[in-house]
Amino acid sequence: MGQRLDGKVAVVTGAASGFGSAIARRFLSEGARVVLGDIQQDAGRALARALGDAAVFQACNVTREEEVAALVDRAVAHFGQLDIMVNNAGIVGAVGPIDTTPAAEWHATLDILVNGVFYGTKHAARVMKPRATGAIISLASTAGILGGQGPHAYATAKHAVIGLTKNVAAELCRYGIRVNAIAPAGMATAMVANVMTGDPGAIDTALQILARNSPLANRAGTAEDVANAALWLASDEAGYTNGHVLATDAGLTTGSSVNPPAFSEYQPMFREAGRKGLE
Repeated sequence: MGQRLDGKVAVVTGAASGFGSAIARRFLSEGARVVLGDIQQDAGRALARALGDAAVFQACNVTREEEVAALVDRAVAHFGQLDIMVNNAGIVGAVGPIDTTPAAEWHATLDILVNGVFYGTKHAARVMKPRATGAIISLASTAGILGGQGPHAYATAKHAVIGLTKNVAAELCRYGIRVNAIAPAGMATAMVANVMTGDPGAIDTALQILARNSPLANRAGTAEDVANAALWLASDEAGYTNGHVLATDAGLTTGSSVNPPAFSEYQPMFREAGRKGLE
């Protein structure tokens, strides 16, 4: 057990399951104290009990600014400060062709995935600026980097998260606050398992499917991979990293694929007028 976050206090939204739960557990294993926020109250309270005195749970719907503000204030009141804010809460949201996407579902998706990140960033900055220190980490996605990686509302929201991250990083750096994002590919979580199989509990099946389609041979992405990325961005090891989008995607967004690239087999070099080779 390390102590890379010794003495630090973190707030994690959407902490009751998936990435949020993995991040909370990883942070605690490195010495942090954590405030867990989620609308899943039974699961959130159960996790807090399992994690012990270094964790507290508070119900939080990230579409309600007053609840996000209260979550941040709980960290300060209970643990005395806030060093790390992780804007993780999310859903898949509206799914379907652009010409049939219901407006109400579009708005509800962006309310969680964009406004929730805005509220978390805003209120973390409110308490971090007077102390002139802090790390804000938001969950984006490969769908926020490339087209065709997710439904329209989801992709729009994740592009917005990346834009907000970079813009706020440019503002808050002068206060010693670093603002970064993580962009996971499809990872083996309950949310992805539900999309793939219709069963959020079928994580092992999702692992197998993802491993077969991963650029890294037989290696699926997991919630722990995202938690490790969050740990690094939250720690002093990333002390000079700001406005960055860290992709946990096996190289997907930089061109890696399950299929070999077209140039993977040797051929004599191509030259002018259809000639090949050095001679």
